[in-house]
Amino acid sequence: MDRDGIKRLLEAVRAHKLSVGDAFARLRVEPLERLAEATLDIERALRRGFPEAIYGPGKTPDQLVEIIDQLAAREQTVLVTRVSPEVYAAVADRLPRAEYHALPRTIVVRSPTRVRPRSGVLVISAGTADLPVAEEAALTAELAGCGVERIWDVGVAGLHRLLAHREQLTRARVIVVVAGMEGALASVVAGLVDCPVIGVPTSVGYGVGRPGETALHAMLGSCAGGLTVVNIDNGFGAGLAAAAMLRIAAERRSPAATTSVPKRKRK
Repeated sequence: MDRDGIKRLLEAVRAHKLSVGDAFARLRVEPLERLAEATLDIERALRRGFPEAIYGPGKTPDQLVEIIDQLAAREQTVLVTRVSPEVYAAVADRLPRAEYHALPRTIVVRSPTRVRPRSGVLVISAGTADLPVAEEAALTAELAGCGVERIWDVGVAGLHRLLAHREQLTRARVIVVVAGMEGALASVVAGLVDCPVIGVPTSVGYGVGRPGETALHAMLGSCAGGLTVVNIDNGFGAGLAAAAMLRIAAERRSPAATTSVPKRKRK
């Protein structure tokens, strides 16, 4: 059960639609699920706001099916990253409801629980070659409950392409910038906006780019304030970080997040 599920459960108890005993029974779940070749962190959605994701490479279709089955049985959103079409085909034979997103190479099984997305995440890619990582970030943020806008192919070699999207840049509450080559786009964007910017260096580029290292070093060395950086090609990490920032901001703006002290009556 995730945080929203806990809140709904407590609301049902308060409204006398559910007994304390029934609510307690639903909450009594083991924090771990031990499989033959994996140990699943069942409570991660409650602690972190998003269920445990599955890194696909190195796992067999049989292992993936077993893990996906166990997480989906608990009505958790399932995200498997970096999956080839061949592996997905083997998984889909046994799990027909599994979706495949070809660009970011991810498998998704959606939770039956639907929540209204929090708008405010913008994902920007410097080039078309950066799209697999950018779409991984966008999809992760969406699965974590965010409304996501996308701007593709606006790298610094043609800076006017980015400036044509000033309205979207101003509207965003968190921006993820995905760039390879020299990675300069993250610094440019961070210098234009007042919201957090997450830089994602990609392994796109020629020789001296050293699969993403040049872009990583450029982003880490940026003088633009408010820019933070994740690992090379880590769209998943950036999308989840953006969702966490947006969720915390929304919770702090919510009236339920504040407690008021009743005023004492004067005698």
